[in-house]
Amino acid sequence: MYFTYIIRCKDDSLYTGYTSDINRRMKEHETGINSKYTKAKGFDKLEVYFETDTKSKAMKLESRIKKLTRKKKIDVIENPNFYINEIGERGNYFIGSY
Repeated sequence: MYFTYIIRCKDDSLYTGYTSDINRRMKEHETGINSKYTKAKGFDKLEVYFETDTKSKAMKLESRIKKLTRKKKIDVIENPNFYINEIGERGNYFIGSY
């Protein structure tokens, strides 16, 4: 399994990434390991994640989300199902949030 995720930093900025181990990656963000961005900005919380079966799909979704405006990223957080349907990827992702 692979995951694309959006986290909120302590300064209210949003960070998007992908990983094969969501729990390990969140611990890394919390401690500032392997991410200059979250080390500098501080990790607040995982907002939403998308689970898929291939690294390629996770990376593609990460790239798409990173190109969005902040407002659109907030829309994705608030209604991830709508976003997945909008980009025509329904059935390719499981959506989770904390």
